[in-house]
Amino acid sequence: MNVIQKVTHRLNQIKSLSVYGFDLIQERMTDFSQLQHYDQANTKLIPDFDRVIFFGDSITDFWDLQSYFQNQSYVNRGIAGQTTPQMLIRFRSDAIALRPKAVILLAGTNDIAGNTGSATIAQIQDNLMSIVELAKYHQIRVILASLLPVSELVSATRPLDKIAALNDWIQNYCAENDCVYLDYHSQMVDDRGFLQSHLSVDGLHPNDAGYKIMAPLAEAAIQGVI
Repeated sequence: MNVIQKVTHRLNQIKSLSVYGFDLIQERMTDFSQLQHYDQANTKLIPDFDRVIFFGDSITDFWDLQSYFQNQSYVNRGIAGQTTPQMLIRFRSDAIALRPKAVILLAGTNDIAGNTGSATIAQIQDNLMSIVELAKYHQIRVILASLLPVSELVSATRPLDKIAALNDWIQNYCAENDCVYLDYHSQMVDDRGFLQSHLSVDGLHPNDAGYKIMAPLAEAAIQGVI
């Protein structure tokens, strides 16, 4: 690639990012929680008394559940980039309305990164508690997952101490509020506190090796509540 091609390529990248950024801002102004994202898919689901909802952000969204949990009534309701306030708003339509037996909630890393603005650990906790309380009111068992570790590079926006603080709180909250704590973190962290390098390409999202660790942990948690 010569100099002109490199410059053209970079300009196209910037243009794409600008368009994406504008589209994202517009979407958040018109549909902050992306309630329309699964609207059609939700209407097509048939009743299933064994349904389990995987609810969260991109780590859930990118997880091909059918490949890891064959012949199971597991439904993916993750949306890439989302934070806990967005999930709280759409929890009724994307979880409660689907009448699941249980929900696995993996959330908080994007709050720490500030995807929808600055958020304190206490504010994240408040949103998680509200989601749990809604689920309990509707007799849905809740599995709260730990945040995954991240790579050293990604830790610049998702500091390890904040991940640890939120995970400690989630574990204690589960013990005191009849929820199941799903510990992904301890099985994916290296001896320096970062995500094991072979479990991700970008230092944030699991690759196939990462999901292969997560799948049996999630299954064990599910079997413990249904």
